[in-house]
Amino acid sequence: MAHAPEPDPASGDLGDERPKWDNKAQYLLSCIGFAVGLGNIWRFPYLCQTYGGGAFLVPYVIALVFEGIPLFHVELAIGQRLRKGSIGVWTAISPYLSGLGLGCVTLSFLVSLYYNTILAWVLWYFLNSFQHPLPWSSCPLDLNRTGFVEECQGSSAVSYFWYRQTLNITADINDSGSIQWQLLICLAACWAVVYMCIIRGIETTGKAIYFTASFPYLVLTIFLIRGLTLPGATKGLIYLFTPNMQILQNPRVWLDAATQIFFSLSLAFGGHIAFSSYNSPRNNCRKDAVAIALVNSMTSLYASVAVFSILGFKATNSYEHCLDRNVLILINEFDFPEHSISRDDYPAVLMHLTATQPRRVAQLPLKACHLEDFLDKSASGPGLAFIVFTEAVLHMPGAPGWAVLFFGMLFTLGLSSMFGNMEAIITPLLDKGVLPRRVPKEALTGLVCLVCFLSATCFMLQSGNYWLEIFDNFVAPLNLLIFAFLEVVGVVYVYGMKRFCDDIAWMTGRQPGPYWRLTWRVVSPLLLLTIFVAYVTLLARKPLSYRAWNPQYDCGPHSSPNVSGKVSPDKTPRAGAVPLAPGETLPGLGARCLRAAVPASCAVGPNGRAGPAAHPVEADVEGQERRPDTDRR
Repeated sequence: MAHAPEPDPASGDLGDERPKWDNKAQYLLSCIGFAVGLGNIWRFPYLCQTYGGGAFLVPYVIALVFEGIPLFHVELAIGQRLRKGSIGVWTAISPYLSGLGLGCVTLSFLVSLYYNTILAWVLWYFLNSFQHPLPWSSCPLDLNRTGFVEECQGSSAVSYFWYRQTLNITADINDSGSIQWQLLICLAACWAVVYMCIIRGIETTGKAIYFTASFPYLVLTIFLIRGLTLPGATKGLIYLFTPNMQILQNPRVWLDAATQIFFSLSLAFGGHIAFSSYNSPRNNCRKDAVAIALVNSMTSLYASVAVFSILGFKATNSYEHCLDRNVLILINEFDFPEHSISRDDYPAVLMHLTATQPRRVAQLPLKACHLEDFLDKSASGPGLAFIVFTEAVLHMPGAPGWAVLFFGMLFTLGLSSMFGNMEAIITPLLDKGVLPRRVPKEALTGLVCLVCFLSATCFMLQSGNYWLEIFDNFVAPLNLLIFAFLEVVGVVYVYGMKRFCDDIAWMTGRQPGPYWRLTWRVVSPLLLLTIFVAYVTLLARKPLSYRAWNPQYDCGPHSSPNVSGKVSPDKTPRAGAVPLAPGETLPGLGARCLRAAVPASCAVGPNGRAGPAAHPVEADVEGQERRPDTDRR
């Protein structure tokens, strides 16, 4: 086992040839930008709303204290002490752990492929936001220009623009389709932007991070102020944070809270190790770990308030439209004077008519309008960004401006995270000297970006969204859990707890207290092992699947706008399954409709009806009918 070199008091520093941050702010902003990503916007609010509102904060805080912050401190401390990238750090600790560093680099490479693909989608929406009306505000005309496209009418304009006009998605993963050239150009532009920002490592990212890390907070504040002034915002926030303590009895809540902390802080990717390796060895890494972790969690809460104030407005708007439609039906059917029934009077009038003329009322195409049902239609992942929020923006005055701000915010959020992903790849390669010293760093950076761009072109196919979802669900989670477990075990039991604590004392001036020692030695490894076992158990119980957009899907007679995000057998129609493995679709077998986390679940088009719908369905490897679980993102 190789130990860290003993500090030389005369030199006062280590690795003088290694680049350094210009100032502490650049380092902190880079770590915050890497940790705070798209998941803070589209994953945490969804989890908070799904798992009992404010009650979810209980397991979340526990996971933060006993898992997130201790592991984060380990990465910042070991990178700062050894002043190397992930491969160099773990090789220095023990040659047997060199594969851990290589695994971090490989995983960062794979994640960067589909992460920048999402940024390409965001860029496409950003460019399409500079027009009025927005292209997803209405269905396009059919070929005869006598009506709207049937596929769009059967779902919704925002769903059609996402699945058909943007992705032009195929029916299943077996049909690769062709390259979507507009998205390929956007992907090339995204990699060009990433390259220009990281061309000289921290020298250039340190400058770009001032904007990319701060702009999202400015936009979130603007959305928060605007959202709180919209009707229904308070209802959305009440629905989000109303605690349901009974849900804490569900083990899945604790598992999702632990994994959310883990992924949100970007642990085990190697990016934080690379960033901290450019620090002064005497930097107080303990204070940095606590501060960055708290900023990351507070950002998630801040984003939740901003997002659900807007979604509360959207739900209230949809609820009022539903009531207005039913009121109009009653007025036309029973020849009431115009404007004689208000929204407040509608329930009493409907109850009276149901009691006096039940047969006539039963024949009317009335929809069940409940605000809670519309609030239930939340989403996570791309469904929130490209479906739910884009629809909410349509109802806001000056919709194009809000769309530009929203997708600009998502782009800068993702770009900051890409800095960390790429640094996790390039720093170890530079440390290992994979190219001769005469080759400039800019060339190595360009080569890495070019390889990533070419490797990511598979996501630009019409079936690319399916492959991206498979990557997102199955490439990173288990590997990150294993890597994090090996990290903490390697530092505590291979490098040695005493040596590690002495290093921290030398860097910060204080020995770690009992809290740090106990979490590193016992709590964090056991927690990670428990999460790993629980995660594997869930995967074993749930067939491998992906979500498919089926334009021939028939939503069935039970579909209506009041179908909530919670799947119930009596309200859930069926769809033809698409096998994950090659094979034919089995007639008569189907998959349950996805939760509202999936865009436009059994969607109702502008005409207020459900019918032949372009609808996402979930298929497993056997093509068997099953109820899907909530997706991880």
